[in-house]
Amino acid sequence: MDFKSEKPIYRQIVEYVYDGIASGSWPEAQRVPSVRDLAAQLQVNPNTVMRAYERLQAAEIITNSRGIGYFVAEGAKQRVVELKRAEFFETTLPEIFDTMETLGISWEEVQRKYGKR
Repeated sequence: MDFKSEKPIYRQIVEYVYDGIASGSWPEAQRVPSVRDLAAQLQVNPNTVMRAYERLQAAEIITNSRGIGYFVAEGAKQRVVELKRAEFFETTLPEIFDTMETLGISWEEVQRKYGKR
């Protein structure tokens, strides 16, 4: 994972988990890596992963079964897709529009370049 400096690492880990769930790599009811395992995999402090997992639990994306571990919650994929769509419309798209305006890029130019995908 290549961490970006403008976002806290724990938020990037949350996004990493979101992406795994949205793509189907982490299906609902599947056990997710332990805090220590994910920290080792991503080469970050376990406290950082714990902070991300706490946020994910609060959002009902993962659940904790004491002594067993963390699992992807039922309905997590739908919640993640809704959250990512909202972020896209509230954050990503306005940034794209601003960049297009700054660079003088029109919708017609985008359609010519990318057409129907």
